[in-house]
Amino acid sequence: MKVKREFVLREIAGDLLLVPTGKTALDLNGMLTLNEVGAEIWKMLPEVKDEEEIVQRLLKDYEATAEEIRPDVASFLDRLRELNII
Repeated sequence: MKVKREFVLREIAGDLLLVPTGKTALDLNGMLTLNEVGAEIWKMLPEVKDEEEIVQRLLKDYEATAEEIRPDVASFLDRLRELNII
């Protein structure tokens, strides 16, 4: 999946944050806080082709079913699309 904006993932005071850089810092006001799964998804984005690939990768690392994971992945990606990040 293509990431359209410039961010770096940082852990600050125990929180996982997407920090905008470059022109993105001027366009977006603030940082995005992620949970552990959100950070995992973020790291996958440059190398996956679609949502289903993300779900399949998460199934290997978490004790959950695809039916449990799929809505969370869709919700996270929808939010990134709303912000024009992907």
